[in-house]
Amino acid sequence: MSEFNEFDQQGSVPERTTGSIISHAFEMYKGVFLYAIIAMIVYLIFGFVIQTVTGFNSTAIMEDMRDSGDYSGFSYWNAPGFPLYITLSGLLGLLLAPLYVGLIYMINKYNTKNPIEFSDLFIGYRQNFVNILIYALISGVISAVAFSLCVLPGFFIYPFLMLGYPILLFENASATDALGKSFNIVKENYGTFLGVTILGFLISMAGLVLCFIGVILTAPFIMAVMYSAYCAYLGKPRQITFSK
Repeated sequence: MSEFNEFDQQGSVPERTTGSIISHAFEMYKGVFLYAIIAMIVYLIFGFVIQTVTGFNSTAIMEDMRDSGDYSGFSYWNAPGFPLYITLSGLLGLLLAPLYVGLIYMINKYNTKNPIEFSDLFIGYRQNFVNILIYALISGVISAVAFSLCVLPGFFIYPFLMLGYPILLFENASATDALGKSFNIVKENYGTFLGVTILGFLISMAGLVLCFIGVILTAPFIMAVMYSAYCAYLGKPRQITFSK
């Protein structure tokens, strides 16, 4: 059973500017990046298992096409194991969404100078679990459709989803309420959120440049951006504790 304590007097809140939010996110991420790496390793392990089970190997497919020089008529949907791979990967994304919410919870504990415990990473499986899954499904569908339209529209749509996970966690909201509240705040401050989203994604994906393995270090940074944006526009959240 969760309880919401009074606001801790410690902790910082960024200004409502792109630069301030990103800088604040950097400071927060430094305090939890080891746990972020754990979350990414969990994701990669399960991803590898799914790839092994389905037999889908995008790297091998691309190498075969490159060697043959024939890219005509290629479709991922016709590749061996791809339909099952995309289905299981989507399910994995849903089931691990609470893990990312746990990372946001850890960031708040770091910001408010509260001791962080490893079990904090799994708070999303105890706090508002069903709504987190529903929100992950809705936001995942919206993002998939937006990014499938030549990628660029995704960057214009995703800002409206940036506050959803923090609202679900700190306000114990329903999935639809979190989506609606996030949309209403972002539409009034769209320029800032667009800048925050683009920079956040660029930094999160920067690890791809470092022989790909670097993405383990950088990918979860977007969670810190979500937290910092929440603090900027909704204030420093109250610390969640669980009664015995």
